[in-house]
Amino acid sequence: MAIHYRCRHCKTHVGTIDHHTVNAANLGFETLTAEERQELLSYKENGDIEVTTTCEDCQDTLERYPEFHTLKSFIQ
Repeated sequence: MAIHYRCRHCKTHVGTIDHHTVNAANLGFETLTAEERQELLSYKENGDIEVTTTCEDCQDTLERYPEFHTLKSFIQ
């Protein structure tokens, strides 16, 4: 099992954590509400977890242009 992080905006692969490196129970996923889990986590058939996040480049853009927060996608 691995945990893959992908940017919600540009779909860039941000990183992967192998299950040998960290126990998923230590990442705080259990503190998410059911709605947050549905929005942020997806479980793959092979047991991997994909976490939706925001990469540094997209975060920088959102900080420079806060009005982009109102858009479903600001990537053209």
